[in-house]
Amino acid sequence: MQPGVYFALDAPFVRIIGLFSNALEDPGLISGENGKWPGVPDFQLSFLNAQLSRIKKEKYAGAVILATHHPPFSYSPKTKVGGGNHSSSADMLFEIDSVCKQAGVYPHAFLSGHAHNYQRFARKLTFGGKSIEVPFIISGDGGHNVNALVRSHKGQPVQEPPFGLPVDYLERSKTAVSTQGLTLKHYDDHNYGYLRVAVDKQHLRIGFQQVGKPLMQSRTDFVTVDLATHAVVGN
Repeated sequence: MQPGVYFALDAPFVRIIGLFSNALEDPGLISGENGKWPGVPDFQLSFLNAQLSRIKKEKYAGAVILATHHPPFSYSPKTKVGGGNHSSSADMLFEIDSVCKQAGVYPHAFLSGHAHNYQRFARKLTFGGKSIEVPFIISGDGGHNVNALVRSHKGQPVQEPPFGLPVDYLERSKTAVSTQGLTLKHYDDHNYGYLRVAVDKQHLRIGFQQVGKPLMQSRTDFVTVDLATHAVVGN
């Protein structure tokens, strides 16, 4: 029964929690948001809390990945003019952050789609008394026509952002967790692509692969997360 399409998947070294955000086209949401969307139940908030509490109780040492269709962060210029086709879902992230804080568990990575391109953000947090860094990745260019990250406005030329651009303004004005910075690390808004994810006892590795190139040459972005420290290694 829609909108009950949410799940938990256990695999060797990793647990994936998938939430259903598609009650609207934009923005994404996983609950009624305190009555704002009365037709949407709050079941997923309890479900997420139960999954994270289980991880905490079991002292699970593997990777924890959270996935939604809608992206918590999707790039747009600071002026909000000329952004892409799909924007951030900040209120959805606020609820997810709130549940994570309550359960005492934050995912090692956050995966999403919806925006039809590739984007990787680095979000730095203080969580549980520790400084951590979490990749927030959009991989939405697997089939639909790839959309530009920014669009021209009133005849003005497109100004694409550089890699490594601070984009703290994409954060909600009030966050549920303590944040120390948000950076647009990498993006690709020209090529079709997909993710390859590998996990072992120590690391979570996520690479973006472009379609149409030999496998060994197709990876154009890569991030590694140390599972024990919750730190991004090497980039």
